[in-house]
Amino acid sequence: MKKRAKIALDFEVDKLTNSIQNTISGDSFPTEVSRLTKPDLKKVTKKSGWAFNWKTELDDNTREVYKLTISNNPNIIQGILSLTIEPDHVYMDLLESAPFNRGKNKLYEGVAGNLVAYACKVSFQ
Repeated sequence: MKKRAKIALDFEVDKLTNSIQNTISGDSFPTEVSRLTKPDLKKVTKKSGWAFNWKTELDDNTREVYKLTISNNPNIIQGILSLTIEPDHVYMDLLESAPFNRGKNKLYEGVAGNLVAYACKVSFQ
């Protein structure tokens, strides 16, 4: 097996919630995690503000790529997570909040926390 270089993940878990929370209204919205699909790639491009090349992640057969959406609103992707699942551990390759969920003017808090919690759930399974 090829050795991986140790890389620190650079993301901030801004809030731990059972949902994501609107920063303006304070309302909470339940979320769903599902597989990222090829049609989703049209929404998550560098041109639209996403930092990573999610097509590369999706094309890598060793990785599983998931999207976080608000329940009953699956067309707007709040964040994406790429995992490599090994027999003895789960490796988080990439995690990214949607461009509108980053920085001091983000729309929702809790996106990274929800995705990290999902990675933990997969690891325990």
